Amino acid sequence: MSPPVSCEWAGTDASMIAYHDVEWGVPVHDDSRLFEFLVLEGAQAGLSWQTILNKREAYREAFAGFDPAKVARFDARKVERLLGNAAIVRNRLKIESAIGNARAVREVQREHGSLDAFLWSCAGGGPKVNRWRSASQVPARTAESDALSKALGARGFRFVGSTICYAFMQAVGMVNDHSTSCFRYRQLLPRKSR
Repeated sequence: MSPPVSCEWAGTDASMIAYHDVEWGVPVHDDSRLFEFLVLEGAQAGLSWQTILNKREAYREAFAGFDPAKVARFDARKVERLLGNAAIVRNRLKIESAIGNARAVREVQREHGSLDAFLWSCAGGGPKVNRWRSASQVPARTAESDALSKALGARGFRFVGSTICYAFMQAVGMVNDHSTSCFRYRQLLPRKSR
């Protein structure tokens, strides 16, 4: 029996395959995990996802398990310690944006009850199912990611350009961008569409 067909981008690296097979495109509704993906997608800007995936555990440790309330309290001394942490991306703007974004998450939680409620309302409430045959058909941004980027930017979030937002939307299952030949495509379809 041949192995299941996956999206081309998963490649042959074990960690990338595991990420593709288990996490990518699965709807996320937990505020800490949503914040985690916002931080990681922002950290990825200019880098490969595999680089960030390899640093993910170090990020979890450095950023208090991605608890927005804890990260929002990070101060200038903590920023300096993070800049000395070789296990994460040591970019001052990215580190400071993660802390500022945690503070913005707290504001969104106060206003909307949860980051989850806010983000998913921006995405229309449920996953959008696309029908791409290959990775070359997948856009880098969409009207929906433009709108999410604008909504986050208006609330003080940084490193949330449309391309980053679209990668975030793919990661947290707001869109199903698995190729139609990928075994995960059908598994992630809403029940009524299967």
